[in-house]
Amino acid sequence: MAKKRKEPPSPCIDVCKYERKGRCIGCSMTKRQKAAFKSLTREADRLAFLETILRQLKAQGGYRAWAKIYRRKCRKKGARCPLDKLGAKAA
Repeated sequence: MAKKRKEPPSPCIDVCKYERKGRCIGCSMTKRQKAAFKSLTREADRLAFLETILRQLKAQGGYRAWAKIYRRKCRKKGARCPLDKLGAKAA
């Protein structure tokens, strides 16, 4: 039987410092967004959420290493990184 891959983890990269008008300096999420991600079960919803996070990071001049750290987090969790499906937008 094939081993089932785990669901992608939250976009949170464990910095958790809310210094940008209530947004985390590491992932650009608000506390409400962090809680909302946990309720997303469909892949399409998770991808849409990640696209929102990428736009937020770009708009805020966000944490440049976020994508690299998130990819590493996915690997450690044994999950396929959803950024791969977003292509060049996630660079």
